[in-house]
Amino acid sequence: MSKITEIEIVDFGFDVPNLGQVGAGQLVGFKKGAVTRAVRQAIAIRTDDGLVGEYVTNWCGTAATRGEMDMLCPFLIGRDPMEREGIHDDLKREIRQWSGMGQGPLDIALWDMAGKKYGAPISELIGGYRKRLPAYASTYLGDDNGGLDSKEAYAAFAEECYALGYRAFKIHGWNEGDAKREAENVIHVAKAVGDRMTLMLDPANQLRTFADALYVGRACDEGNYFWYEDPFRDSGRSAYAHKKLREMIRTPILITEYIRGLEPKADVIHAEGTDFVRVDPEYDLGITGALKTAHLGEAFGLDVEVHAAGPAHRHLMSAMRNSNFYEVALVGPDVPNMIAPVYTCGYTDQLDCVEADGCVTVPTGPGLGVTYDWDYINANTVNRRVFK
Repeated sequence: MSKITEIEIVDFGFDVPNLGQVGAGQLVGFKKGAVTRAVRQAIAIRTDDGLVGEYVTNWCGTAATRGEMDMLCPFLIGRDPMEREGIHDDLKREIRQWSGMGQGPLDIALWDMAGKKYGAPISELIGGYRKRLPAYASTYLGDDNGGLDSKEAYAAFAEECYALGYRAFKIHGWNEGDAKREAENVIHVAKAVGDRMTLMLDPANQLRTFADALYVGRACDEGNYFWYEDPFRDSGRSAYAHKKLREMIRTPILITEYIRGLEPKADVIHAEGTDFVRVDPEYDLGITGALKTAHLGEAFGLDVEVHAAGPAHRHLMSAMRNSNFYEVALVGPDVPNMIAPVYTCGYTDQLDCVEADGCVTVPTGPGLGVTYDWDYINANTVNRRVFK
């Protein structure tokens, strides 16, 4: 039996060009000449018999998530890393007062370790059978800086994505919550590419009122959108409000991105608050937790859509029958995805990661199937902590 003897977590930074703050808050979008300094965490879990599990965060790379990881790491020391179900159950209890997002990256690293131990990709360990995943381009927020600054710009970018091979496209609109502007964009893009691309809309909770959400939802109906995601300022949590919205529009609703873990998602499904279910291996307590959500949705006859991009996300989706698209997020004209440049194996989630058929592949190497550039990580370290 292996025992975990050490966990190293490294915060490191990297620059993202042409990306800056758009509108109020800390949301980012195209801003020519600007540079955003992003920080992510690199995790290495080590055992007494030489096993190592690694993961570099993508979308949960925040100070809050790092604090939760620091809180949980001491509970892993001395544990058998192969007992992921028991670890999942114990950490879930320990993190019950907080968001739970710190649990996901640690669980993913444990799955990477298991794959390396058995010489198999995670997808094989969890019964994955889908080798190629249909992808959609998921845009940055709109801006007023010459990027996604108009409905014409969104339509032009959708055409660019279509030429790359994408057959699905998701709009994140502007940050002001202007329902009229959002609805006009929805209709314009549908007229431009709706006969060739599956379209989705995600206002990212920026619409101010239920009435605004209804107004834009009816535009989605007119444009024949595939789903309408997290529309308004309830922050994607109210099952009652979304049930009411579902009754008043035809476009399917997608919420639960901001509801962590199995039981709260089950409550939303039971309350008929959503048509699709969201899951993310980083957000939802790891691959262990995300698989539970995938099977929960399947039990209710619902599709479960994987949020965001990354190698863990691809392995997870490979084992999900009830999932439609892989989200290449976030992308836009003349600005890269905020994925840390730490892969030495050719893995990428940049805009051009899709092949001509609009699909991405699932890594085939042991564990996550990727190799990390620890020289780069160490050279750009801003904080390091080792638990023993």
